[in-house]
Amino acid sequence: MYQSGCRDCTRLANFLDEVKQQYPEYHARPVAPFGDENPELLIVGLAPGMHGANATGRPFTGDYAGLLLYQALYDFGYSSSPQSDHADDGLSLTGCRITNAVKCLPPQNKPTGGEINQCNHFLREEIASLPARAIILALGTIAHQAVLKSYQLKLSSAKFGHQHCFALPDGKVLLSSYHCSRYNVQTNRLTKVMFDDVFRQIEVLKQEFNE
Repeated sequence: MYQSGCRDCTRLANFLDEVKQQYPEYHARPVAPFGDENPELLIVGLAPGMHGANATGRPFTGDYAGLLLYQALYDFGYSSSPQSDHADDGLSLTGCRITNAVKCLPPQNKPTGGEINQCNHFLREEIASLPARAIILALGTIAHQAVLKSYQLKLSSAKFGHQHCFALPDGKVLLSSYHCSRYNVQTNRLTKVMFDDVFRQIEVLKQEFNE
């Protein structure tokens, strides 16, 4: 599983050393998954943001991308608070866990293909620990592809698309969404209404699982 001292990717490890020197108070280490230990929903992002998860040590916490995500999680009953400001703010998740395809901050927020592959075994183990009928929400193309890689599936087996669903070999479901990044939100590629629709789709999938 996740290792806080992982330095398997030399470029990322060296970059984090540089960031830690520049921002001594930042977490600047691999960021652990956060949330329920036995979730029905796993959310997979890309990687920690420089002044967000990389600073706070909690996924999507303290950065712009977390604004839309935690609001939606609160609105749909997964989060105890609509805002995630820092790791000690008391926020808790129920029925949901958040992780990233790459656990370390990459330069310019762009991990290499080799780094994505190197980190994939963590995601594979996280997915294997989920309940039999769990839903995996992938935010963006890289997260979507990382989930497929964790199943050793060809990337062509399920093309990324907003609100596209894909049945995984073990009975879980992969649902994909545009990433809730600052760029996507400010350009209206992803709106709150669109993101809420994603979570409504999750509710429908959960009901179907229980029938």
